[in-house]
Amino acid sequence: MLARDLKTLSMVEARERLTQLPEEFEQAVREGEGVPVAKITRRNKPVLAILPWELYESMMETLEVLSDDEQMLSLRQAFQEEAKSQGKPWKIVKKELGWDESRVSSGS
Repeated sequence: MLARDLKTLSMVEARERLTQLPEEFEQAVREGEGVPVAKITRRNKPVLAILPWELYESMMETLEVLSDDEQMLSLRQAFQEEAKSQGKPWKIVKKELGWDESRVSSGS
């Protein structure tokens, strides 16, 4: 999910357009312009960002993982295993977990 600046708005402009921003954000996503973010300024200095809720949730989940030492250790180990080609093929993992092709493809 790539974020980009929709545009920079002054505090006054943001107040005037606040109720229109959700539709503008949706249109930007539909048109393939990435995930919009509005930078709000006061006296030409950034003070706020307005972003879609899904992007906020994604960022918070990422920060939660990054702040969890155990999860980060697991992630680093996974990256190291992948770099050394030590990981297991997905078909083998599915078999070990008892997932067969029919269960996975049927969504049950």
